[in-house]
Amino acid sequence: MDDILQNFFNLDIYISVAPYLLQGLGQTLMLSALVIPVGIVSGLAIGVLSITLKRRWARLLLAIYIDFFRALPPLVLLIFIYFGTPFLGLDLPKLLAVAIGFMLNNSSYYGEVFRAGLESVPKGQVEAARSTGLSAVQTLWYVQIPQATRNVMPDLISNTLEVVKLTTLASAVAMPELLRVARDAQSLVYNPSPIVLAALFYLALLWPVVRLLSRFEHRNLGAKG
Repeated sequence: MDDILQNFFNLDIYISVAPYLLQGLGQTLMLSALVIPVGIVSGLAIGVLSITLKRRWARLLLAIYIDFFRALPPLVLLIFIYFGTPFLGLDLPKLLAVAIGFMLNNSSYYGEVFRAGLESVPKGQVEAARSTGLSAVQTLWYVQIPQATRNVMPDLISNTLEVVKLTTLASAVAMPELLRVARDAQSLVYNPSPIVLAALFYLALLWPVVRLLSRFEHRNLGAKG
């Protein structure tokens, strides 16, 4: 037991590395605040296109986009964007490279969530909205999107949780987010306690969101019951 405490729950190491890990946590929060809204907005655009595109070739191209970026590992995508674009004459900053990589990956997942939500809105409500004089765009904005978002809120929250956890991949391009700082601290103190402390930070950050997700799920089950 003493060995476990010494190697994983060393309070002296926790105290010494905490200021550095808090800086990494700040980077993680900043990155999350950037990539989550971008992913949601781009995903909503893809979800809308999924139900509005009429031409078969356009729907096929959109399906290829969604399937490709859902199948491609996000780490591979991030490395390709950051280390590959210089060969195309583009020297992207780390933050921009990470934002683009996450947008391409997250938009495909958010897009499928929004598509399912938009398709769950009864057609009768859409027809009723159009009969009152609303245009197709107004019906989409005021009727379909609000209801679709409410219907898939648990899925949106669950996907957002995964996005926050995926921010750890930014360490692959040496961005000083929480996991990267914890790994650097581990290499200095020769002890895995910084990694455990980083995990505790993630737990404290995501636990309230997990509870919120459970609340939405229970509410939906109660409504269906």
